[in-house]
Amino acid sequence: MKLTLNIPESLSEVTLDQYQQWLKVAEGKDLDNFLQQKMIEIFCGVTLKQVMLIKAKDIESIVDQISKLFNQKENKFIDRFNYQDQEFGFVPKLDDMTFGEYVDLDNYLADWQLIHKAMGVLFRPITFKKKKQYLIEDYETADKYNMKQMTLDVVFGAMVFFWNLRNELQKHILNYLANQTEVPISQELRDSLKNGVGINLSMDWQTETSYTSIK
Repeated sequence: MKLTLNIPESLSEVTLDQYQQWLKVAEGKDLDNFLQQKMIEIFCGVTLKQVMLIKAKDIESIVDQISKLFNQKENKFIDRFNYQDQEFGFVPKLDDMTFGEYVDLDNYLADWQLIHKAMGVLFRPITFKKKKQYLIEDYETADKYNMKQMTLDVVFGAMVFFWNLRNELQKHILNYLANQTEVPISQELRDSLKNGVGINLSMDWQTETSYTSIK
């Protein structure tokens, strides 16, 4: 029986739903024979029965090719993309986020199985655009659009953006407080800022997307 495999060559060919499926089955486990089969099943869109038909010598090569996608050191921030016949855009001004948006985002970013909801907060259909500027729909709920079919290049780019923003924010806050000689700064506050407050990324998404998360 001849089997044609569609092996993803970039994160733009992998959906968030596939990645969530993978994390659910593989997180914290060694990459044994079963997980190698599951990886090919999930990311190549075939059944386990079909995976068993692949030559043993080709399995390792396919798994290595897929694994390399999650080892990229740089993920470009993508502010606009086409999704389900609509153009979606990233929140144009984070300063204008409502309290409801902020609370939902803070909750959903903490769990990879809820990241599609976080993406529903960050990305919404564009209602107006002029050159590089645009406006997006007002926020209603994170479930208004099913974002599970977003591609990982967009998702990872958004996560990197927030990771960098969080680090920069903490650095500026610490520098500001350090210069306020009239205001004593407790060690507890310093530790809290260093450990991260507000946007919760406690799951250390960078580790999740590295090879250690799929070993």
